[in-house]
Amino acid sequence: MSAPTPTGQQPMPGRIMSGEMAEQPAVLRRILEEGAPRIRRIAEEIAARRPRFVLLTARGTSDNAALYAKYLVEVVLGKPAGLTSMSTTTAYGARPDLTDCLVVTVSQSGGSPDLVASTRAAREAGAITLAVTNNADSPLAEVSEFHIDVLAGPEKALPATKTYTAELLALYLFVEGLRGGDGSAAKILPELAERILARQDEVRALAARYRFAERLVLTSRGYGYPTAKEAALKLMETSYIPALSFSGADLLHGPLAMVDNVSPVIAIVTEGKGGEALQPVLDRLRGRGADLVVIGNQASVDAASAGFVLPTEGVAEEVQPILEILPLQMLAYEVTIARGQDPDAPRALAKVTETR
Repeated sequence: MSAPTPTGQQPMPGRIMSGEMAEQPAVLRRILEEGAPRIRRIAEEIAARRPRFVLLTARGTSDNAALYAKYLVEVVLGKPAGLTSMSTTTAYGARPDLTDCLVVTVSQSGGSPDLVASTRAAREAGAITLAVTNNADSPLAEVSEFHIDVLAGPEKALPATKTYTAELLALYLFVEGLRGGDGSAAKILPELAERILARQDEVRALAARYRFAERLVLTSRGYGYPTAKEAALKLMETSYIPALSFSGADLLHGPLAMVDNVSPVIAIVTEGKGGEALQPVLDRLRGRGADLVVIGNQASVDAASAGFVLPTEGVAEEVQPILEILPLQMLAYEVTIARGQDPDAPRALAKVTETR
């Protein structure tokens, strides 16, 4: 996807992000071949302790991965799960009783002070603590009882791409391990990811719709909702376009009023129950004349203004988010390039964000 920069020339904008997006099929294979056995062992050890519910802690892109894990835990395991508010611990000093609770903290770097502090507090409060990071030597990994390395390799571009899909796959394999599953639904993902990433020309054509956009709305339901949130984040941090993400159900509870016949909307239509639940929302959007672009199956794309057809036939609904985000990462990249900006280095951002 990217080429080396000739000696003496300035690096091409977006070269690093482009290269890291292209690495994703290899990263997915590495997790399946090298990481899966360790993930399974950790899952078996934690399952033997019978946690009664799961709390997930994260920020930014990793927070969207944690939301995906919340769906997995509730749907696949049938256990209650929640996303934590770290300030209750770090700012307010709350110390809830977390006996028999599994606390999963997701972070690419594992270096943010609030993640480390809240995980340490959770462990002191009786929780089983698991860190999911791209840095086995991080402070977060050190304070957690268990650690899963997502094996994405160094990520230098400020927008996270390969670490996000690596987190999703690692979390899927972990939840599968908790229930004694073999994670076989993920085996096809590297091949399908390669096929999607090879279709950059299609995404570039879609990006032309948004070069001068003043705002975007993204929506989905079920397993696709974290994809909508992550795509909105990618578009905002690279192209600086205000991008609002909504569950399809929440979109109908008020925000739909801001959508008109010139409003650009991107819908992620997961093939399965989530996509079925989104259909009434798509009908309402079409009724308002929205410029509707769909990322999903052929039928959903045919019923929209434009879209990107995903090769998801026969792919389990719970792993489709690992594929859904790929064209949207490319879209953020292409829109940013079209607007004359560098997606490798968004203004005002640092690779490791330290919050407290």
